[in-house]
Amino acid sequence: QICFGFSSPAIKVSIMSWQDYVDKSLLGTGLVSKAAIHGHNGGAWATSAGFSVAPAEVTTLVGAFADSSSLAMTGIKLGGVKYMYLRGDPGRSIYGRKGGDAGCVIVKTNQAVVIGIYENGIQGGSCTTVVEKLADYLIGNGY
Repeated sequence: QICFGFSSPAIKVSIMSWQDYVDKSLLGTGLVSKAAIHGHNGGAWATSAGFSVAPAEVTTLVGAFADSSSLAMTGIKLGGVKYMYLRGDPGRSIYGRKGGDAGCVIVKTNQAVVIGIYENGIQGGSCTTVVEKLADYLIGNGY
């Protein structure tokens, strides 16, 4: 039972900023090297230091969520870096790889695109789990 009144203890609600999601929920795990959250229109909501994804790169990805076959030819560009397209789950996620130990995980939510980069020994599967869990949380909260 929830009681709202002067005699009940104060309820403290913590509200995270978009930057907190990048810094704490993604980078803070140690399983994501670089991260960003953008709107479907390409506008940046939050990004990690030194990682700048162009709006045009994001809007290209938003279009590719419906049919990612074009990425097999062009690759994925994030922050000016090209990743080889590995696979996509239509309407949900796109995965890419760069060299032997780096890659990207991109997940679309109702309003946002969550981008995670892994490199320097971070396992792709670990990064995928972190990025997809945040995306699921955002979807569950209407974003």
